[in-house]
Amino acid sequence: MKLGKKLVFAGIVAGSSLVLAACSDSEAQDGASASVNAGAPVTLDVYKSPTCGCCESWIEHADKHGFESAIHHPQNLNGVKDDLGIAPRFRSCHTAVTEDGYAFEGHVPAKLVQRFLDNPPEGALGLAVPGMPAGSPGMEMGDRFDPYPVVLLYKDGRFELYEEINEQEMQY
Repeated sequence: MKLGKKLVFAGIVAGSSLVLAACSDSEAQDGASASVNAGAPVTLDVYKSPTCGCCESWIEHADKHGFESAIHHPQNLNGVKDDLGIAPRFRSCHTAVTEDGYAFEGHVPAKLVQRFLDNPPEGALGLAVPGMPAGSPGMEMGDRFDPYPVVLLYKDGRFELYEEINEQEMQY
């Protein structure tokens, strides 16, 4: 990873809280409709605000790529994230959890969720896309795209870069 990219990644994960942009009601524009799941669909319990349109768009992206979603609207969404062990600096607007307890925070591309589930690293909690990057799944804004990191979270609080998404096409 180049020094500039390391600094961007460090800047994203260094803060103790995120200021999240208002959610968009834009529809997902994935382009691809093939499922990434080879077997039975994985069900994701998705915890979100009842009024968040970008969360709905991310759920459509996940379902379009072979997942099934059960939507929950907890009164204390941050409490759910606390209980799962997701540090505030990695948070976004929604959290998806598998039956096995793996967490996917924010606008993680479905293909990366599936890749993680196919071979979860030992001690892993899940993946996170901190904040709400423009152009990420569920945050499509025409041709606007901001590169973003996908962070691998461990149950012991460690984290590392899982993948850097530098172009919109890398997500699908």
